[in-house]
Amino acid sequence: MTAIVLAINLIVSDPKVRSGRPVVAGTGICVSDIAAAMIFQQQEPDEIALGFKLSLAQVYAALAYYFEHKAEIDEEIRQRDARILEMKEKGVGRSNSVLPG
Repeated sequence: MTAIVLAINLIVSDPKVRSGRPVVAGTGICVSDIAAAMIFQQQEPDEIALGFKLSLAQVYAALAYYFEHKAEIDEEIRQRDARILEMKEKGVGRSNSVLPG
């Protein structure tokens, strides 16, 4: 008997959702968001599931995908962080108005 590879279809990529970045199926939550929660915030899978309102299976699928594609997801995280830093330096989103007091 030959082995049958069983796929877990919990991670998808659609050009219309989050610019094609891998996300948890049925959500807009990127694999990179889940990986970042684990790496930078030191969150455990059950904490990530609770915070993102996902099942443990979804979190573990995202983490499995992350470890299978670590270099590209790490690069995605680096690029996102660089864009955030650039926007902060430009003052994007900062309110320049003075509140009456």
